[in-house]
Amino acid sequence: MNTVFFDVDTQLDFLYPAGSLYVPGAETIVPALARLTTYASTHGIPIVSTMDAHTGADPEFATWPHHCVVGCLGQRKPEATLAGSRGRQHFITKQHVDCFTSAALLPLLAELQADHYVVYGVVTEVCVRNAIRGLLATGKRVTVLADAIKELDAEAAQSTLADLTTAGGAIGASTDY
Repeated sequence: MNTVFFDVDTQLDFLYPAGSLYVPGAETIVPALARLTTYASTHGIPIVSTMDAHTGADPEFATWPHHCVVGCLGQRKPEATLAGSRGRQHFITKQHVDCFTSAALLPLLAELQADHYVVYGVVTEVCVRNAIRGLLATGKRVTVLADAIKELDAEAAQSTLADLTTAGGAIGASTDY
């Protein structure tokens, strides 16, 4: 089975209290993110890392505070989520909450030829939800790692996970890898 890890928006602005769109408690998933990055690197598993990459006037800022502006510290990923030279990590930048709006994503997924996507990151009921929906639409297996995601709204996050399982996806844990 060809597995691909799908790392959604694990960027400084979301993960840490100093971030401009901090997801409360997100720093608690960083150890799981680090384990997953190391595991993928050690086992030759490709990582697709989506990253918000906004300009100062992006329309998304009508809904959300300014965050992940290109060239700013908050747009970067923490070192723990970078495979570096030891791994196969692909970065997909996006200006919308749906990573499938990036023209680069579908060709990359076709190239990787995954049978199974393992999804983790932030925000569960926003960008992670959109990634899940798009990946499920490929007809491949999708597993979300419950201890490696973080939400803004617990009820909406539970609804996202319920929708995942109804659509045939699975819920797992980072310790499975």
